Amino acid sequence: MAIAKAERLMNLALCLLGTRRPLSKRELRESIEAYLEAGSDDSFNRMFERDKDDLRELGLVIETVENLDGEVGYLARRDSNRLPPITLDAEEAAALGLAAKVWQQARLAGAASGALQKLRAAGLPEGVDPYEPHGALEPRIPVHEAAFEPLMLACRDRRPVVFEYRKATAARPEPRHVEPWALECWRGHWYLACFDRDRGAERVFRLSRITGKVRTRGTRFTAPVPDVVTVRETVASWAGETADRSALIRLRTGAGYPLRAKATSVRELGDGWDELEIPYGHGLDAWLVEFGPDVVVLQPAELRADVVDRLRAVAKG
Repeated sequence: MAIAKAERLMNLALCLLGTRRPLSKRELRESIEAYLEAGSDDSFNRMFERDKDDLRELGLVIETVENLDGEVGYLARRDSNRLPPITLDAEEAAALGLAAKVWQQARLAGAASGALQKLRAAGLPEGVDPYEPHGALEPRIPVHEAAFEPLMLACRDRRPVVFEYRKATAARPEPRHVEPWALECWRGHWYLACFDRDRGAERVFRLSRITGKVRTRGTRFTAPVPDVVTVRETVASWAGETADRSALIRLRTGAGYPLRAKATSVRELGDGWDELEIPYGHGLDAWLVEFGPDVVVLQPAELRADVVDRLRAVAKG
């Protein structure tokens, strides 16, 4: 079946590239044997539309032209389907190969592989293998959140979306109506930068806190998309990366290595506990909650209260 479809697509592409005038569906059906074998007009129409979409997905530019009699025809002009010369050195090809191997998400992996195949067909040097390993470390970007793919497509197509979002301090999720701008991975977590319609302001949401399905809305964006979307900087400020204060915490010995890496001082207390001084900024309370019973906040009092409130919210479920 796969060979038959590939042959059918090849024949359709050759017909569209070889003609000097638009060919109607009737003419294409009479020229391609697989279309002649279609059981009915409806079966042929479905097959033709799928094949046309597949060729466009592969990069073939197919024009739809209507003649004076109102009949629709199709052709693929050679000048529209000819790539300029591709010149890549070994380092550039290696960079493309690494980029293609980064993604574990199936849709992106297929797109990256297809792009490299097109470059190879366009003249990528035969002596260069973009998939050849270039070091002991192999890059990966994990994508575990179900919301990633629909949000990625919504960002690309500029489509507003609706989803349920559970804040760290809330017992139940709340609906959010947003206009998605960009996705970015920071410290192993994916975040969405967007315009929140209900609040009329820019917001950043963590994908792991999105519950249920992401549903698209057929309306247009109401707010302009900024030229530069600073997801990483926004999240970093929330996580205390730009902190100008300090907090004093107790940390169980042998636990909380990310906290230890940020500590400006560490003192052994004995009985399985250490005392750490760490930078304190907005969002530190949410980070400390993730370490559960291994962390006790000593100072300041407002940070301790925020952590306690978050733990209570989590306990209530």
